[in-house]
Amino acid sequence: MADFFRKLFGGKEVQERPKVSDNATTAPLTDQQISSIIASQTPKYEMKQLIVGVGQSVGKQREHNEDSVLALTSTISGSSESIPFGLYIVADGMGGHQFGEVASNSAIRIIGGIVMKKFHSFLYTMPTQSLQESLQEVMEAAILEAHQYIQREAPGSGTTVTAALVLGQQVTIGHVGDSRAYAVYPDGRLDPLTRDHSLVKRLEELGHLSRDEAENFPHRNVLIRALGQGETLEADIFTIPFPQPGSLLLCSDGLWGVVNEKDISRIITDAPTLHRACQNLVEAANAAGGPDNITVAIVQLVG
Repeated sequence: MADFFRKLFGGKEVQERPKVSDNATTAPLTDQQISSIIASQTPKYEMKQLIVGVGQSVGKQREHNEDSVLALTSTISGSSESIPFGLYIVADGMGGHQFGEVASNSAIRIIGGIVMKKFHSFLYTMPTQSLQESLQEVMEAAILEAHQYIQREAPGSGTTVTAALVLGQQVTIGHVGDSRAYAVYPDGRLDPLTRDHSLVKRLEELGHLSRDEAENFPHRNVLIRALGQGETLEADIFTIPFPQPGSLLLCSDGLWGVVNEKDISRIITDAPTLHRACQNLVEAANAAGGPDNITVAIVQLVG
C-alpha cells in the first residue's frame, strides 16, 4: 500500500497516520458528566479567536428592511501564535429616501470588499511585505469609496455605517451616522464607543437640550452626516484595545432607540450564547413596538 501512494505522489515518501488502538472504545457521556463539564468553570481557550452572534428583524411597523449587516471572522493558527481577524459592519439605510436598502447594502459590500482585498495577502498567502497603509487609513479609504459609489449609483439615498476591524487585540472603528458601537463588560457597564452624527446629539452637545429632552426630541432621526449625503464626508476613525473581558456590540437605532442601555447590557450578560443574546435583543426591540428595522452584532475575543 505504501508503494502505491509513493507512486501516486511522484515517488515521495508517504507517512501513514498512527492507528487508533484496537482496544479503544467510545461511550456516550452520562447526563451528570455533561452537566459537570458545562457547569464546572468558564471555558478556557488555548488559542485566541473571535466569536460572533448576529440578529436582525424588519421590526413591527416597517414593510421593508433597510438595514444591512456583514460579519466576517477568520482564524488561522499553526506553529506560530494565532492572530484573530474580523470585520463587522452595521448599516442603516436612510428612511424616507429612495433606495435606502440599496445604500446600506452597497456600503457593507464595498467596505468589506476593499478591506478584504487589502488583507488577502496578509491572511491567505505568504506575504512578502507588510501592509503599507495603517488600519485607520484602510478604513477611511473604504468608507470614502462607499460614499462616492452611493452618490453615483443611488443618488438621493443615504446610509449610516458603523464598522469594526479587529486585528489581534486591537479594534479599528469607522463610523458615520447614528448606528452605534458599544463596549459591554461583565459587570454590567455599557460604554458608548461612537458619537451619533445627528441633529439631536449636536443640540445636546451645545447645551440646547438636556439628556431627557433629547430622548423625547421629535426629530431624533435627522442626521447631519451620512454616506451618500453631501459633497464631502468626514468619518470618525479610531483604534482602541478590544474590550476584555467583555464584548463589542454594533447595532442600528432600531435597537438602542427603543431599548435602554441598562436593559441591553442585562440581556447580553444574562444570555448563554452570543447568538441567543442577539435574538433576545431583537425580541426586546419588537416587544417595545419595533418601530424600525433592528440589526445587532456582538463580538467576543477569547483565549
